[in-house]
Amino acid sequence: MTRRHGYALLTAIVALIVVVSAALCAGGASGTGRLAAAPATGHAPGHSAAPAAAGTWVATWAASPAAAEPGTETTGMGGRSVRNVVHTSVAGTSARITLSNLYGHSPLRVTHATIAVAAGDATAAAATRTMRRLTFAGALSVVVPAGGQVMSDSVSIAVPRGGDVLVTTYSPTPSGPVTYHPQARQISYVAQGDRTEDVTGTPYAEQTAVWRWLSALDVFSDEADGTVVALGDSITDGITSTVGADRRWTDVLSGRLRAAVEAGRDVPRYSVVNEGISGNQVLADGLGRPSDNPSGLNRFERDVLERTGVKVVVIDLGVNDILRNPGRADPELITGGLRTLVTRAHARGLTVVGATLMPFEGYRMYTPAREAVRQQVNAEIRDGQVFDAVVDFDRALRDPRDPRRLLSAYDCGDHLHPSDLGYRTMAEAFELDLLNGAGQAQL
Repeated sequence: MTRRHGYALLTAIVALIVVVSAALCAGGASGTGRLAAAPATGHAPGHSAAPAAAGTWVATWAASPAAAEPGTETTGMGGRSVRNVVHTSVAGTSARITLSNLYGHSPLRVTHATIAVAAGDATAAAATRTMRRLTFAGALSVVVPAGGQVMSDSVSIAVPRGGDVLVTTYSPTPSGPVTYHPQARQISYVAQGDRTEDVTGTPYAEQTAVWRWLSALDVFSDEADGTVVALGDSITDGITSTVGADRRWTDVLSGRLRAAVEAGRDVPRYSVVNEGISGNQVLADGLGRPSDNPSGLNRFERDVLERTGVKVVVIDLGVNDILRNPGRADPELITGGLRTLVTRAHARGLTVVGATLMPFEGYRMYTPAREAVRQQVNAEIRDGQVFDAVVDFDRALRDPRDPRRLLSAYDCGDHLHPSDLGYRTMAEAFELDLLNGAGQAQL
């Protein structure tokens, strides 16, 4: 063999080795994301690696940690599997979760966590071949410190748009009180023992109307470029909407935005997540340390600025500052607090859309003095003295014959909170062009 031929053969062999090695590496990195045995080190299979495809991380669902769950102070949820059911805003090809132990007095030890697509509505069963094991910094278990939170690694899973996802955690030991969101308006499930990877849903005999520990679900998505965060009180929380039907105004807004994008309208491709807490105020915290029901000012960093991909914040707060003030609420303090939120959002380059406060005559805490404060706050909002842009929920839902009241069709019956039709009307009153950002207000 000549030197020339030998060199050519050697070059061909090296090229073959490179091709085979690349194929093997690609096969190992792509991973199916299906359950597999963990290595002896206790670390996860390779499918938890971050995605390589084009797209961006956005929040597809979120809920604010609101309080310590009563009755869980000593036992927590030790020895039980908690299967939270959440509804997505946009689709994705990978997902990760955030767990909060904000109100815990001791570390929360999670030894097993999974994510799956729900098999349908109102079920704890997982869709075929969607169950995935979650890891944290490569490990199968994690300890969430008291007062802290952790984010999981990403895992490959086809998360549907506008569908339900099951996020299940198992903690073998008591770790209370449990950090929870009490007004989920969604049925979740609990099972005895470690049933984290169960796909049938059969062991999940206990139903619950709260979300425990889970505060965010992010997805790697090629259909969204950012996240809209709605910061509000019970009206944003959707406290009177139909359970399990996803009829909060934020759900309807998300659907409208998706439909507009699909129709080719010039609107941003954003997900919408709900950070409402029933009873929430702009200024005042609830009781306890940390505070139950922290004020909008207190939780703005955590619930808005830290949310993945946030581009726009919609603020609908102020009614409880009026209703829960034992004296006469000061409209200047309320609007001053709202301006502080706007200033903090502007420092991060965010657009802020603010909502007018809806009427509440007939509600048990109504007084003419409180109505006067509401009118003063709304006048400043409408004059462009508070937010970058305004959505006029007041005008959309009030009774034109008596503007101090909700129109009866939009009233759930307590004269403060909307019906399902009222929530839909709120979302339909929202001009989608506002999300494009019309510049920042000079406050």
